[in-house]
Amino acid sequence: MSPFKNFIDFRSDTVTGPTAGMKHAMMDAETGDDVFGEDPSVNMLEEKGARIFGFEAGLFCPSGTMTNQIAIKVHTQPGDEVICDYLSHVYQYEGGGIAFHSGASVKTLQGNRGRLTANQVSDAINAVDIHKAKSSLVVLENTSNRGGGSCYISTDIESIKEVCLNNNLKLHLDGARIFNAIISRKEDPLFYGRIFDSVSICLSKGLGCPVGSLLLGSGDFIKKARRIRKIFGGGMRQAGMLAAAGIYALDNHIQRLEQDHIHARLIEEAIALHPAVEEVLPVETNILIFTLKHGKTAASWVADMKKAGILGYAIAPQQVRLVTHLDITKEMVDHTISWIHSYSN
Repeated sequence: MSPFKNFIDFRSDTVTGPTAGMKHAMMDAETGDDVFGEDPSVNMLEEKGARIFGFEAGLFCPSGTMTNQIAIKVHTQPGDEVICDYLSHVYQYEGGGIAFHSGASVKTLQGNRGRLTANQVSDAINAVDIHKAKSSLVVLENTSNRGGGSCYISTDIESIKEVCLNNNLKLHLDGARIFNAIISRKEDPLFYGRIFDSVSICLSKGLGCPVGSLLLGSGDFIKKARRIRKIFGGGMRQAGMLAAAGIYALDNHIQRLEQDHIHARLIEEAIALHPAVEEVLPVETNILIFTLKHGKTAASWVADMKKAGILGYAIAPQQVRLVTHLDITKEMVDHTISWIHSYSN
């Protein structure tokens, strides 16, 4: 059994609770009616997020799924086609929202751990033909969740942007864990503002907020997005307490993401030595995905972990995912590693 009071929860970085400092900021937040544009804390969060990435404006939404789907709706018309990796969140985990909300089709490509190349994007663009959907939008995900937290190289993104410009396509970033990529690659957030037409960033994953994501873009884009948010039912009233958590996170929780990456790499070293493990995707950020050899299922591995007070997530019959975050301590990591070394079932 685990010596800790609660489960050691590696299922996702969405399970984090607000820190003491974040709770204090939330309780002291000024509020107003955000649908009227009168919540000062929401306005401050939107302006702060936009400024970090060099965009003109931002929009606070309840979830990353909403920010992605709003962006796709603004960038496309019914009958258009969206190009993305087949592992991408917008395709795999947003309930068919591209078809439901935007009436667009999707062309999925098989990249490298969720990352596309410029050549792949170029080859996927449909010729002007009345029989084919109009290619209008490319969506990249950085980091890639199903790619094991893999990060794009900036020059690869620049090459994809050039293809988009040459073919009159918009480029959207699902940056649910973009700060993990920025810390890992030691990048400037302004790079993303220069390259992408819109960016979604999640506040409730590694940054530790209880709720919320930001959609960033030009002033005109966000004006359209705000109307779509209302249509989607995402307009919030006195949301300042949630926004205050986001402001606190952007001020205090970005640089500490490196600790999550260190913890993930420590667990990776132990997992890679286990005789039941076939492969471990190289850890770049805070996500660890490993594949089990024939005869051992992910469900049974996760069930045995739970008996030891450790929670993981079976993402496929033979694949387990572990995600580190700000509620995971070094002592929890050490306990998990000890269990891995002793586990022989």
